[in-house]
Amino acid sequence: MDRTETEKLHSFFYSLEGAQAPLLLLDYDGTLADFRIDRFTARPWSGVRELLNAIQKDRQTRLMVITGRPAGEINPLLRLDKPVEVWGLHGAERLHADGRREIEEAPPEALAKLDELRELLRRDNLGGLFEDKPNAAVMHWRGRSPRQAKLIEEKTRALFEPAAEVSGLSLLPFESGIELRVGRDKGGAVEAIVALAEPGTPVTYLGDDLTDEAAFNAVNRLKNPHLSMLMRRGWRSTEAEVWLRPPEELLWFLRQWRSAVNGTGTARGESNSLERFEAAERSAAFGGSSFSREDAF
Repeated sequence: MDRTETEKLHSFFYSLEGAQAPLLLLDYDGTLADFRIDRFTARPWSGVRELLNAIQKDRQTRLMVITGRPAGEINPLLRLDKPVEVWGLHGAERLHADGRREIEEAPPEALAKLDELRELLRRDNLGGLFEDKPNAAVMHWRGRSPRQAKLIEEKTRALFEPAAEVSGLSLLPFESGIELRVGRDKGGAVEAIVALAEPGTPVTYLGDDLTDEAAFNAVNRLKNPHLSMLMRRGWRSTEAEVWLRPPEELLWFLRQWRSAVNGTGTARGESNSLERFEAAERSAAFGGSSFSREDAF
């Protein structure tokens, strides 16, 4: 973590003190839980559920998940004491905490083209894993060999790219897959959520995938106190302002969030924590064994 990232974190934590219902917006796969080929086995990393439960119980934070999955899949995996609001299908679907569901209307020609492709891919999945979403046709190649993945991608693009010319449809590449879809993306979901919040509400978004870049950009454009965060074990080029690595650094961030919104983490205390955090980073980078990242938490 460089000095700029440290300063951004410190400034953002400071903005949380006394804030009314700051927005904690989270991706799921790769951010709160590790990836699984069988996505229904992707449970949150150890300690995440307990911290999110504590944040909910404090009643100081608006906690939401923005995911590419259908929204109904998230709460059964999270298993928090109370359901969270979920924006699914990359933002095209909104599932309220009380169970009410909204989904964007799509142009009829876009839906017709998706139906056509679904029928083709049910007969021949091109060697990949075909996922049928209400607003999209999705091809995954996670777990395939590099040669197989390249072949699946080429075949899928040959099918999807001409279809993306239909009004309302667009391609959304992600790690180990591609989606032909209709509806708002994660950036649109962030904008819609912020529009419903009080002016000046602090906002953060944590994500890992290429699909999260739209959300990072939306957060970065805000005049509100904000922080966009790449939560990923390995570095990649990103528009996010800060890079942290899960699960340890995710847990650290959630602890600091809770302290800041509850007023138990003073500006000086957060600064000291960040300094310890940086020391742990430097120690790890140089192979130090006497001080682990956990010591910063």
